[in-house]
Amino acid sequence: MALFGRRRKDADKDPAAPDDVAEVDSTDGGTAGADAAVEGASPDGALPVDSERGPWDEADAQEKPGRVDLGALKIPGRHGMALRMELDRASRRVIAANVSIGQSNLQVQAFSAPRTAGIWEDIRAQISESITKQGGQVTETTGPFGKELLALLPVKDAQGNVGRRPARFLGVDGPRWFLRGVLTGAAVADKTAARDLEQYFSEIVVVRGTDARPPSELLALTMPGRPAGAPEAPLPAPMQAPNLLAPRGPEISEVR
Repeated sequence: MALFGRRRKDADKDPAAPDDVAEVDSTDGGTAGADAAVEGASPDGALPVDSERGPWDEADAQEKPGRVDLGALKIPGRHGMALRMELDRASRRVIAANVSIGQSNLQVQAFSAPRTAGIWEDIRAQISESITKQGGQVTETTGPFGKELLALLPVKDAQGNVGRRPARFLGVDGPRWFLRGVLTGAAVADKTAARDLEQYFSEIVVVRGTDARPPSELLALTMPGRPAGAPEAPLPAPMQAPNLLAPRGPEISEVR
C-alpha cells in the first residue's frame, strides 16, 4: 500500500540511510531521513516510550502465552479471529498482516525509524495528501495512541460505482520503529468494537532487530510458524483484498 514517503527537511541523516530522498512504497522501499534530536529523548538518544501501555518494543514486552510470531511482529492470538497475510505479487514478500475480529478489521505493518526522531507526523501529512488527491476526505483527531486520522477512502464496487469507505489510521513511534494500524469495519463507528481493536493493537510487540536500516523501510514479516528467510508456499488463486487506496497482492488466511 503506497500511502506515504519520507520528506524530512532536516539536513542530518541517519547513518544507515542513502543520501537521496525517494518516494516510499510500503511493499519494498526505504529512504533517507533526519536523525535530529527530539525533546524528551532518553540519554542514549532513543525515543521515550509509554511504559504503561503498548504497542511494545521486544525489549519491554512481558512474555504472554498465545502470541502469534510473524517475524517483525508478535500479535495476540484470539479465539475466533481470522488472520490474513498479504503477499506482494512480484516479490512474494509478506507485506502486511490483517486481523479480523467480529465485523472489524485491523491491518498492521511495522517500519524502521531513526533513533531519535519519530516519523508519524510526516506520515500523517502524506497519507492525508494521498487520500485527498484520490477524492477522499481526511480529518486529524486525537485517540488513545495520540494523533490519528479518520478517513473516507474512495472505493469502487463491482459495477464501477464510486463510494467512500471509512477507516482509522493509527500510528505509534517506538525506539527505532514505527507501527501503523488501519481500522476498518465496525471498529470505525462502534465504540465497543473500537475499544476491543484498540486493546488488541496495544498488545502488539514489534521486533525491530539490531541491523542498520534506512528510515521507513518495511520490517520483514513471515507466515505464522515459518522461520524468517524460508521460502513461501505456492500462492493460491488471487483473492480480492480490501481496497485501502491501492491494489494489494493475494492473501493467505488462518482462522484461530
